[in-house]
Amino acid sequence: MLLIALVITACGFLFMGVAALAMPKRVTGQFGISTLDADGRNEVRAVYGGFGIAISAALTTALWVPSWRGPSAVAVAIALGGMASGRIFSAMLDRHIGRLPLLYGTIEAVTSLVLWSSATG
Repeated sequence: MLLIALVITACGFLFMGVAALAMPKRVTGQFGISTLDADGRNEVRAVYGGFGIAISAALTTALWVPSWRGPSAVAVAIALGGMASGRIFSAMLDRHIGRLPLLYGTIEAVTSLVLWSSATG
């Protein structure tokens, strides 16, 4: 189960990363942010693009280096749990959560739980 979770998660982060590097306005446009200046595009490319590709690379490496599997899965599970928690916190403060943030938060939470349970047994 851990290997399958690592592959699926690595692919997801790779897709997110490449999309953010190539089309930063499309990433933010999903959330109603339609205008980005150079600094805004830089931020999206760094946080969504570079980070996503780095996480994908770490998880892909873990597929070939067995000693990395558990620690990588736990680290990414914690990061995804933090992302999902941030969405919950924001929804509580704003008393609203849109369809896409809810979808992404659900994906983050489920992936976090799958990685954690697969790695810790």
